[in-house]
Parts: sequence; C-alpha cells; structure tokens
Amino acid sequence: MHFTLYSRSYCHLCQDMLDALLRLQTPQQPITVDVIDIDEAGDPVLLARYDELVPVLFADLSQPELCHYFLDEAKVREVLKN
Repeated sequence: MHFTLYSRSYCHLCQDMLDALLRLQTPQQPITVDVIDIDEAGDPVLLARYDELVPVLFADLSQPELCHYFLDEAKVREVLKN
C-alpha cells in the first residue's frame, strides 16, 4: 500500500505520524510512503494549503485526506483492508 504524507522537517508530529503508520505494516502488506516536505517542495499552493495542517496523510491523492495532526489508525486500517 502506498501513502503520501505532507510534512515539515522540523515537525515532531510529522515524524510521529510516519512512525505510527509504518508500525501498521506487515510482511504480507508492506507500506511505502512519499514524504513531501511542504517547505522544500517549492510550491506556494502546496504550502498555502497545508501550512498549519501538517502532517496530512493521503492514501490516494484524488480522495480526501485520511487524517492530519495525528494518525487515524481506524481509517488507515480500513484502507489497508481494501
């Protein structure tokens, strides 16, 4: 399963969410994550959209976010079932 995490390098909540997400993976269901630092991305639209919301987690960028600030384990587990 692949996820996208909008993050900041100095954000401890971002690292906490990444760590919590990766703890949900199993040998049968590995998890990959694109971690996008909104400050380094160079995209003012991205920065404006997620500035005060990071971390923000998506399973599919065409769908609404799964969670922000803290991992919503129930939502992630639901996505992992599909």
